[in-house]
Amino acid sequence: MRLHAYLRSQVSFAPMLAALAILGILYGGGQAAPTEAYGLSAVVLFPVLAWQVKILLDVEPDVQRRIAATALGSRGREVTAGLLAATLTAVPTIAAGLVLPWAVGGVSMADSPVPLGLALLSGLWSHLIAVPPALALGALASRAVARTVGNGVAILVTGFVLAIVIGLKDSPVPWLMFPLMPVSRAVVSGIALSQVALLSLWALAWTALALTGYARLRHARP
Repeated sequence: MRLHAYLRSQVSFAPMLAALAILGILYGGGQAAPTEAYGLSAVVLFPVLAWQVKILLDVEPDVQRRIAATALGSRGREVTAGLLAATLTAVPTIAAGLVLPWAVGGVSMADSPVPLGLALLSGLWSHLIAVPPALALGALASRAVARTVGNGVAILVTGFVLAIVIGLKDSPVPWLMFPLMPVSRAVVSGIALSQVALLSLWALAWTALALTGYARLRHARP
């Protein structure tokens, strides 16, 4: 029901259009190696992924959300169902991020530091690993937690900005946020399997902590 309401909501088109516009501008200036293109694409699409999560969780009226929790028998099941539905909103955005660079001629293998197959796998991973933190950030910015539109927008913007600032190469506390910038740097330079494992665990651990906070806030609020 959430996905149906999300797809029928006209506001759901805004993030996708924003993603296409951003990618079009990003790749319209010239060609880049696939790893460089995908590393940057994962960063700029992250706020779009979180925005989509917020929209899906907000599209359901508060009363209907309470009815769903009652029908499912627990608040935990209702929260889990919402998060699973919100995760699916990332599919078209990730597909656009992976395909559009080739469609508009924004990538070239001439200067690629890695073979095409590895570049594609690195690009897929860099986008997929952004989904869990985006899910958590979008959930924390949803109306059920933030209460107002202004608070929700502030949470989205602050989370994205902090991920960039704290994720800078010389940051003394990069572990405070999810590894958005470290993933981008690793993909651009050619990532190793050890880096994939470490950064994936980092992103999933941060997501688990953030979603734990989200679940507690949801249980504490009607």
